Amino acid sequence: MTNRRTFLKSTTTAAVGLSLAATMPIPMSACAGANDKLRCGVIGVNGMGFADLSAFLRQKNTECVAICDVDSNVLNKRAAETEKIQGTKPKLYSDYRKLLEDKNVDVVIIGTPDHWHCLPMVEACQAGKDVYCEKPLGNSIEEINIMERAANKYKTVVQVGMWQRSDPHWMAAVDYVKSGKLGKIRTVRTWAYQGWMEPVPVKPDGEAPAGVDYDFWLGPAKKRPFNPNRFHFNFRWFYDYAGGLMTDWGVHIIDYGLFGMGDPSPKSIMSMGGKYAYPDDAAETPDTLQALFEFDGHTMLWDHGTGIDGGYYGRNHGVGYVGNNGTLVVDRDGWEVIPERKNKKDLIERVPLQKGTGKGLDYHMANFIDGVKNRNRDLNASIKIAANTARVAHLGNIALRTGRRLYWDSEKSQFINDDAANKYLIPEYRAPWVLPKI
Repeated sequence: MTNRRTFLKSTTTAAVGLSLAATMPIPMSACAGANDKLRCGVIGVNGMGFADLSAFLRQKNTECVAICDVDSNVLNKRAAETEKIQGTKPKLYSDYRKLLEDKNVDVVIIGTPDHWHCLPMVEACQAGKDVYCEKPLGNSIEEINIMERAANKYKTVVQVGMWQRSDPHWMAAVDYVKSGKLGKIRTVRTWAYQGWMEPVPVKPDGEAPAGVDYDFWLGPAKKRPFNPNRFHFNFRWFYDYAGGLMTDWGVHIIDYGLFGMGDPSPKSIMSMGGKYAYPDDAAETPDTLQALFEFDGHTMLWDHGTGIDGGYYGRNHGVGYVGNNGTLVVDRDGWEVIPERKNKKDLIERVPLQKGTGKGLDYHMANFIDGVKNRNRDLNASIKIAANTARVAHLGNIALRTGRRLYWDSEKSQFINDDAANKYLIPEYRAPWVLPKI
């Protein structure tokens, strides 16, 4: 193996001044030889963290050297599965800070619950490691701002897990939208109707399972007794840790509603919804929600419902770009164009269903690895893209929780003349955890 601490003699690294090199950590991946393996550490490996790791290991010249989880049951299971995939067992950690100190780790995959994205990501940037972070980027708008500043300050290559940005059929759909054939696009419909999401039955508080460091799992979130409904997958339905379907599926789908229109920031937001279908289940976030975003020249609607599949255009999720000449509809299965009709004639040519490949996550991880090796920060779901999308999703939730139309100042990253709404922007971290200052 070549010396990983020897700098690549490229024009990029040669151009870095000595004063900058003295103050900025050099990403370890920038020091790798051409034939070296890119070595990752994973923080949070129960769900998408392990899916992301598996996609990483499907790429050439990759290796997992470390994994971290506060649940030793998950940690040991994923360690065995990783060893089976690659032939070697990664080092195990229960504290992500120890993993970030590991000099063998070049890049970090963050697959934790949303409330645990900010601290590891910022500290990984400070440690000179590139980052693949699950979506949404952060669990509050101020966390998102901090993470974006950290990535920019330390020149970190960041990819966020909005993998549809790398999926060919989604990208082809946006190419069509940007061709202008749809005519003036007046509104964008985004939705997720998820029939498989059953009510969350109420369960009593109790003791955390053996092998779980529950206080560490809570981290900066409020101190609460352990409840199985708030742990692992179902953390999504509680504001302490996530933002419900709006920030879970919404970040994927809203993201393409934004992408096709040039990734704008909204001027105002209104939301309505609640727990209409399952008012007595354990979830905190709404099972039914409509959020309306106002942009210059068009609106965007987000609409979600759990426990039912009755979405628009016969699809339980997707994006519909509604233009004067026709509507383009895209979901994970493919995309099509439905023409508007005038005088019994189609205004544009109908485009039948263009099917997808189902390999979006692999393409997304390949894009990340290519960015790391070439020091290219302009990735398909870069920090800039992911920050904008995550903010939009959180704005929809804040509008629901305040119960009124909100006006957004994107330059100042705050609501206009609304102190009550602005209180939702900055999280209160539980001691000893401290919101980073970047």
